[in-house]
Order: sequence, then C-alpha cells, then structure tokens
Amino acid sequence: MLLIQNPAAELDRNGSERGLSSVRILVRCLVAIFLLNVVSAALFIGLVNRPVYDDELHLLDVHNYVTHGISTQALLSHRNAPGPLAYMWMTVGVRLLAGNELTGARVAVLMSWILLFVAIIVGARRSQFPGTWYGALLVLLIFPHALEATATVLTEGPALFFAILGVLVWIESGLPTAGTVISFAMAMAGAMMMGLSVTCRQFFLALFPAAVALACFTWREKVPGFRWSLKVLVSLAFGTLPIIAMTLIWKGMSSPEMATGTSYSGWKVAVGMNWVRPLIVIFYTGLYLIPLTFPAMFRLRGSGRQLALLFAFLGGICVGHFEHIILQPGPLNSVIRLASTVHADAFLFDVISIVLIYNVVATLLLAWTGRQYLAKNAPALFGLLFILFFIVEQFGVGGNLPFYDRYVLQLAPFLGIVAFALLPQLTTSRLLAFACLSVFSQYMLWRYAFGV
Repeated sequence: MLLIQNPAAELDRNGSERGLSSVRILVRCLVAIFLLNVVSAALFIGLVNRPVYDDELHLLDVHNYVTHGISTQALLSHRNAPGPLAYMWMTVGVRLLAGNELTGARVAVLMSWILLFVAIIVGARRSQFPGTWYGALLVLLIFPHALEATATVLTEGPALFFAILGVLVWIESGLPTAGTVISFAMAMAGAMMMGLSVTCRQFFLALFPAAVALACFTWREKVPGFRWSLKVLVSLAFGTLPIIAMTLIWKGMSSPEMATGTSYSGWKVAVGMNWVRPLIVIFYTGLYLIPLTFPAMFRLRGSGRQLALLFAFLGGICVGHFEHIILQPGPLNSVIRLASTVHADAFLFDVISIVLIYNVVATLLLAWTGRQYLAKNAPALFGLLFILFFIVEQFGVGGNLPFYDRYVLQLAPFLGIVAFALLPQLTTSRLLAFACLSVFSQYMLWRYAFGV
C-alpha cells in the first residue's frame, strides 16, 4: 500500500504560532537573500564595465529603442526573440543615466527586481496565503540564473515583475466574489500587467489559459454570479490588448527579423509544431524541482516506495537514451561534459534522471494527497496550471532556437508557489539546499568577472 504524509497547512495569518514563526523566518531569509543579491549585482555593475554573456546581443535592441524611440520603425527593427517592452524598460534606464547604454540597461534591470521584491512583500501581506507568495519570491531569488538576470542585460527581470505582480493582483483582487468597483479595477490592472509580461517574454502567454482555467474552476465550485463572471471576462480581455497590439505590428508572436532568421545566422523562431521541446521543458522543470521538493521523496511509505523506485529506474534509463536531445546550453550540460572526461557522463545523466523522476512522482503523489487543500489555495492551483500550460505551449514553438535552461527562471516563482504550498516547513535541510542554490547563483554571475 502506498502511503504519503499529508502536506502541512498553509502558513497564513490564521495559522498556528509555529506557522507564524515559520513565516517570520521565511521573511528574514527573503530579506537577507534580497540584500545579498542587490549588493552583489550593484558591485558587478560597477566593477565589470564590459559586456558579458548575452549583453552585446540584447544591447542591440536597447540601442534600437534609444535611437528610434517607441515607434513602429523600432518595433520592426527588433532583433532578439523576447518582446519589446523589456528593452523599452531598459531604454528608460539608459536615458536617465545620460547615455551609458550598458550601465543604464543593467541598472534598469536591477530596478525591476527591486520593485518586484517590494511589490510582493507588500502585496503578500494582504493575501490570504502570504507564506505561499513569500516562498515563490524566495525560490525566484535563489534560482541559479536569478542573479545573472539581475545584473546583466537580460529580459527576465521586467517580465517577471509584470507577470508575478499581475498574477498576485488578479488572484487576490480579481477572484473574490464581491463585485466592488475596487476589485474590478484591480482585476483589470492585474490582467493588464500579465499582458505586459507577454510583451516582455512571450512564454508568459501561458498566464492567460491558466487564468481562464482557474476562473472556470472557481465558477464551478462557487457559482459566484454574473457580476463576477463579467469582471473576469472583461479583465482578461483587457489584458490581451498589449499582446494583440504587438502581434498586429509584428504580424506574429515573434519579430519579423527573428521569424525570417535574419537576426542571427542559423537561428529562427516561428509558430509551428514541435514535439521535442515540451519533453526538454519537462526534464528541466523536474530537474530544478529537486532542490525545492526533495523532502517529498522521504515521505513515501510502504510498497509504493518500491514501485516508485522501479518506475524511476526504468524511466531514467529510457531518458538516458535521449541525452543528446535533452541536454541544452546551461550548467547541467557543462557538468555532463566535465564528467565525459572520465567517461562518466552517461552514468551521471542516468542517475540524475532517476532521482528527477522519483522526486516528480513523490511530489505528484503529495499533491494528490493534498488535492482538497490545493483546490482551496488559488495561488497554488494557478501555479500548477501555469506550469502545465507553459509546457503545452512549447508544442507551438517552431524554429531551431534551443531551450536554454535559463528559461526555467520564468517558471521559478510558480515552482516556488507549488513547493511552499505542499511543503511550507523551513527545515534545516531545505535551508541548506536553498543556501547552496544561492551560492551557485553567485557563482553563475561572478564567473564572468574572471573570464570563466
């Protein structure tokens, strides 16, 4: 018989004294990690005054919008795969700092993370599930690519600012049954921010089907009435306006230069059927889920543990045969290549795949056991839905642009929402795992200062 312990209750204002204490510890960890990231990013910006990683590529579009302003000409000259709004955000930083494009763009990106932190800290206090939102923010800040995306010219910062704040505002102010004018306005604002996030990173298009699915689930459970339904429909329709505008100008979800492959030699992005990319995304989602939900692996009991191990072993061996397809540019690829020097790459990849599958199975079983609780936790349900639709939308990403594992950073807060909804306790082992992720994030950034 398969047994798994029930997830603990959500850490909220009405929780136990122990729960409130855990929330305080979580907030202290958040503040400490945030200050560390800001200081580290600021030092990097001040000391490393040269392009690193993808700085040069993204600076092309920053320069484009600095030169031509926000115009149709600038939009049609867009070169990179991400949407235009993130580069317009960086352009503001360039102009405020009197023309130093590299420093100005980096400072603007850093400000997006600062604003995101402040917004979530303030917004979560008014939420029904503050522990869940704090957990989402903590996971985002310690994610391996987070600091890299805080101190360099990358688009994830502005995109995440609009996406996470939009989801928080829409869920907390848009889903209550009371159809007040204020809740209607907040629902409109939240949906608009979600739409703006899509014009930063098109992957956030998955926010809208996730919102629709959550609204349908809420309607089925509570049948809140016509005014509530109208609020949800109008707000989500309003949120799609920035996406529609971008699509009409570009005549698609990617810029004309990316769609035709003229931006970069050999790389092309377009809408088209892709059967391999979703499998890659599932693998990397499971990989980064390990340090977030690994306690679930130790909660399996009885014969179910042996069945899960057998399934993980067989599945891991099967995944190992597709190593050359699954491995994408990123830290794991580097580790596997390093292991290949001692002919241990295949073995290491198989072991990682087995642990990954076992942890995913344990986490899914934990979610199934606590499904009644999750059904009442709107942020957690939204997080699960977004992860699902994020994977599904990869079927429509054509072209040959690889799925860099940095892209999982866009899933990080939603993985954090789910992880802290299922496992809210901050045990010593989890804190140690989070600390290791934070240290690795520091390494991911500062290696550029030393040419690594």
